[in-house]
Amino acid sequence: MQQARAAVLSPSGVVAARPERTLALVVLTAVGTVNFVDRQILSVLVEPIRRELHFSDTQFGLLTGLSFALFYALLGVPAAMLADRTHRVRLVAGACLLWSLFTGACGFATSFWQLAIARVGVGVGEAGGTAPSLSILADYYPPEKRPAVIGLFTANGPLGVFLGASLGGWAAGQFGWRGAFVGVASLGALAALLLAAVVREPERGGLDPSRAPGAPAGRLGPTVRLFLSRPTLRWLLLASGLSAFVSYGMLNWIPAYLMRVQHMPLAEVARWFGPAAGLCMGVGIVGGGALVNSAGKRSLKAYAYVPGLAMLLVAPSLAFALLAHSWQTSLVLMLAPMICCTIYVAPALAIVQNLSPVAARATATALLLLAFNIVGLGGGPLAIGMVSDALAVAKVAEPLRIALLCLAPVAVLAAVGYVAVSRVVVRDTEAIMQEAAR
Repeated sequence: MQQARAAVLSPSGVVAARPERTLALVVLTAVGTVNFVDRQILSVLVEPIRRELHFSDTQFGLLTGLSFALFYALLGVPAAMLADRTHRVRLVAGACLLWSLFTGACGFATSFWQLAIARVGVGVGEAGGTAPSLSILADYYPPEKRPAVIGLFTANGPLGVFLGASLGGWAAGQFGWRGAFVGVASLGALAALLLAAVVREPERGGLDPSRAPGAPAGRLGPTVRLFLSRPTLRWLLLASGLSAFVSYGMLNWIPAYLMRVQHMPLAEVARWFGPAAGLCMGVGIVGGGALVNSAGKRSLKAYAYVPGLAMLLVAPSLAFALLAHSWQTSLVLMLAPMICCTIYVAPALAIVQNLSPVAARATATALLLLAFNIVGLGGGPLAIGMVSDALAVAKVAEPLRIALLCLAPVAVLAAVGYVAVSRVVVRDTEAIMQEAAR
């Protein structure tokens, strides 16, 4: 097994120079960071928007979750199919410019439906970001380096949360919530231009062990059948979808919880929550990739055990944080679940890169992102908003706190899903290696 893993080298001898591939990683991470800033900033601006436009928690659950995630996830598949056929760098740059324009449009909304349409536009643009970016990086780095590299790339999440909370909160205080949207949109336009100017399109499959045919490039049906034929990927859909439900549910509602229930001022959210959330997510995502990179050399089951144990720890640590009696204590206790709830990201994405045919890698990644985004981003924030509103109608004290507590049992279910992944990941990976050796 170790010999098979060691044999994963470039068959063509075409390996990008270290500065070139590092530049690609840095610039794609910067574009991904803008992606998360545009996604996260609305969560920080919930309370000021609510005061002006009088939205309910369910409406905010739709705006921060489903209205964005539905189009983001569904259009992510055709965008990924396009990436498997066309110039990926230009695709990501164009997508970044599009989502930035719609982010700016959010600042001009005067009703729920106007803001919802703008959020749909953000989702449409961001659909062309993550899967093609991962496909580009997979052609810059060999398989044994991908968990750590994907961990570094997906650190755009924590960086985006940090900037979205800190910069967004500061900008809202200085220029109002509308000015905050316009400001981050300008950053996105600059990032799109930078990407198109400095990153080269890499050779497809130049660092993979075999170019044996799997799913044809850009063909959805064969890719779906191949994806679902592998037990590891089927169980991964369930486990990572539940993990994303918990992660997005937490991260989209914690700022509102701290302000509404714990009475944390907006300025303090920008000062403390933004850096804390960014640091914790960075530790979780990068640390998760690094742990699997190291432990995976001894056993491929680490791809399941590391995120599974992390999700198991989310349940009690989140409950302790939500039951605290001050925003200072709650924020300190929230550090542990914010780290643990993001550890699953890099291992899940790395598994898909390693178990997918080169010609359909972006499309296969988009199928996993469907679970991340439909179940997680679409379902998590909306479910919490609906439960919070229902509890408020029933006159339950602090309904948002109770709604967030409902995430704890979902985290336990996610951990059970990773146990199932651990039972099949070695067999599926060995099968891929055997196919490559033929």
